[in-house]
Amino acid sequence: MFKKRVAPLFTLLLFIFNQTYSQSEVKGELVSNDEPVAFANVILLDAEDSTSVYKGAVSDENGVYLLNGIEDNSYLMKVSFVGYQEYLQTIEVNGNTSLETIELEEVSSNLDEITVNARRPKVTRSIDRLTFNVENSTLSTGNTYDILKRTPGVIISQGELLVRNRPATVYINDRKVYLTSQELQQLLEGFSGDNVKSVEVITNPPARYDAEGGAILNIKTSKNLSIGYKGSVNASNTIAIVPKYNVGTSQYYKNDWLNAFASYNFNSRYDYKNDESRIVFYELDGEVDSRWYNDFERNTRTISHSLNTILDFTLSDISSLSLSANIQLTPKTDSDIDGRTEIYNPQNQLDSLYTTDSKVENDQDNILLSSTYTTSVGEKGASLSAVANYILYDDDQAQDLLTRYISAEGNLLNDNSFNTISGQKSHIYTGRIDLSSPWGSTNVETGLKYSGITSDSGLDFFNTDSGAGQFVENLSDEFNYDENIYAAYASISKDWEQWSIKGGLRGEYTDIEGISNNLGAVNTQEYFQLFPTFYLMYNQNENNSFSIDYSRRIVRPRFESLNPYLYFLNENIFNEGNPNLRPAISNKINFNYTYKNQLSFDLYWDRADNATAVLPFQNNEEHLLRSVNANMNYEQQFSLDVMYYGYPKDWWYMYFYGSLYYMENEFIAYESGNMEVTNDVTSTYLQMFNQFTLSKNGTFIGELSASYNPDFIAGSYNFEEPQFGIDIGLRKSFFNNRLVATINAEDILNTMNIPLSSKYLNQNYSFFAKPESRKIRFGVIYKFGNFKLRDNSRSIDAEESVRLEEASAL
Repeated sequence: MFKKRVAPLFTLLLFIFNQTYSQSEVKGELVSNDEPVAFANVILLDAEDSTSVYKGAVSDENGVYLLNGIEDNSYLMKVSFVGYQEYLQTIEVNGNTSLETIELEEVSSNLDEITVNARRPKVTRSIDRLTFNVENSTLSTGNTYDILKRTPGVIISQGELLVRNRPATVYINDRKVYLTSQELQQLLEGFSGDNVKSVEVITNPPARYDAEGGAILNIKTSKNLSIGYKGSVNASNTIAIVPKYNVGTSQYYKNDWLNAFASYNFNSRYDYKNDESRIVFYELDGEVDSRWYNDFERNTRTISHSLNTILDFTLSDISSLSLSANIQLTPKTDSDIDGRTEIYNPQNQLDSLYTTDSKVENDQDNILLSSTYTTSVGEKGASLSAVANYILYDDDQAQDLLTRYISAEGNLLNDNSFNTISGQKSHIYTGRIDLSSPWGSTNVETGLKYSGITSDSGLDFFNTDSGAGQFVENLSDEFNYDENIYAAYASISKDWEQWSIKGGLRGEYTDIEGISNNLGAVNTQEYFQLFPTFYLMYNQNENNSFSIDYSRRIVRPRFESLNPYLYFLNENIFNEGNPNLRPAISNKINFNYTYKNQLSFDLYWDRADNATAVLPFQNNEEHLLRSVNANMNYEQQFSLDVMYYGYPKDWWYMYFYGSLYYMENEFIAYESGNMEVTNDVTSTYLQMFNQFTLSKNGTFIGELSASYNPDFIAGSYNFEEPQFGIDIGLRKSFFNNRLVATINAEDILNTMNIPLSSKYLNQNYSFFAKPESRKIRFGVIYKFGNFKLRDNSRSIDAEESVRLEEASAL
């Protein structure tokens, strides 16, 4: 059945490639100082009435622009972009026309005797994304993670990247990154910002992207122009409660037929986290039974190695082949957890207490091998690409836990201990083919994808009270998970006069089977879903644009969330997976108005049915607290967002983001008679980033950023206090930008960590997680060789592997 659905796509594709077109096209290239100018506006005006817009286009990342469906006539062509002088030229169109390369001149500025030489970061909005261009700007002298933090619309909360209050997926050159939040930060902090051309914020991803996930942050790296060699070394030291170090190097070489890139980063981290929590247990009649106060300290030592290699081969003028490897080895993630739980009676008198000593050792490997073939087809700009990936994920973990029970007088009452040994090995195979072709003034994209996933995991539980470990069968299990996804998509887009339209449809057939040896076949699913996308933009004039977009997407459960295993903080508090999780389906619609490409307003709604969340549930009778991966009935939000990005002064770049939102979700209270509970909040989020050029030659940069969020919800949790943070930073370049030194102080007031609570019906749980949010980071990077070359640095991955997540990260 699936093959019958996909076959028409190939028929349509063959038809497209064999068409001849009668419309004329105008093509050319924009450069400045021998560098391509991307995302510039190219507009054809009526030669007699220069105020009447006939056709428009935007230059691509190579500075190339293409205007399709042009009638033979005389036109006035206008090229404009922030930071460059406007360019005007009269052209004659008589059939397909190739214009000479246009050299744009940058706008020079001299204000208050401060000369700004570096290019400014720029923001452009297209029909389906916002693009933050940072190449050769003052932001590019930092690292890639710093650039993400400064990207309009991006929020960092508790170490997680958010867009519109939802977790965002990071892509690099249209390929998804599969690392955890902490591993991703380590990886991007080791990538120089010199390698980054732009960051695309795609709030509603089009059909060519997987239907899995929410918003996308796509990091586009610079493309090489010159032959030669360059390299760099980098190091950083983060001072917090405990230290963290990173050293790395990248090497790059290019000749006429080969681009070779390799980077290596070594991370040695020591992380401290303090968790304080309170649980109020109740009797059946609603009276307080006892109050439990928990205080945990976690010290984690991590050693990791990251190696990325890319070989790009030029096979011909129209074809290329890329072979890539991305290897992340983390042989050591060892955590020592010391906990103390005090138990008070209803009169707030100490009844008893217990202490917990837990050790967790984790060894994890992520290995990805990828190959990509691209070629041009025909003479009309059609292109074909084929990608194949193999991913190996191997995770081994061991936990030992000892609990001592002590009376109020300090006497040892009892002790017990156990250990667990768990492991997960996953193999992922993916194959994808994409074809794109202009069809007159319309561009058509279509493609197919297959992904196959096999994941085997197991947990052995041993009771060690008597010294020798005794295997406990009912607490042990093996879990086998197989998933196959077949996908096909088609998309069309068209620009005419002041309008742009784009629409697409993606179909995904999913076949899942998860088997638990203890529970039997617990997760068998087979379904086909369609995911439409639609975008419409109207550019009234150069200063005003309006747009609307819609998408339907899916969020599949992470593999670790499906494992029915227990991870213990102590004997009474643990996390557990849920093999019965179902995928969530979301719908999003957004209205946008943008003024002068600097001030934008977004009014949007999104709703996810069966949204997944980690929900805490306390068993009042047995005095247990378990955090469960569960499907909520739904979650939704309504929001009005305002963004401004611009230069109040030539030496001052400012970005402001404000969001007024209403959030709501509904879930089943498992420990409260399976009643339906609604959690909602009306709140706001405010963020401001300022960058100041502090020297005449632009080599000394200062940064100041602040954020404020009075309330937020996540599942059943609410903020108990407002969250507020201030960061400052300095960056200095030496020796013609060969050496760059940075210092950044984050959360200088130590106000980003705030208490969360889950309180409803007979549930009363709150916790205060205090990781090291206040820290100072020193960084340095030195570039050698022909360091002004642009390289092919990028991360590679197949989309499915983002769902690999180690349980110890909970």
